[in-house]
Amino acid sequence: MTNDTNSTSHEHKRSKGMKDNGILGGIYGMAFIGGVVYYIQHATTFWAAVVGIFKALFWPALLMYKVLELLKM
Repeated sequence: MTNDTNSTSHEHKRSKGMKDNGILGGIYGMAFIGGVVYYIQHATTFWAAVVGIFKALFWPALLMYKVLELLKM
């Protein structure tokens, strides 16, 4: 019986962190997909497409950096 309560409390602790992502995770996911589509459409070689996938991962972070730099924050 104590084994059941320990397993449910462990599952509760593990799932608690996943609900904190909220809508920002979805927005980042959509930005990533849009970036991948954009960069792959404009790629002329295989390696340009590979570099485009990496750019799609990081462009939202670079955008926020530039916005905060512009606002002098």
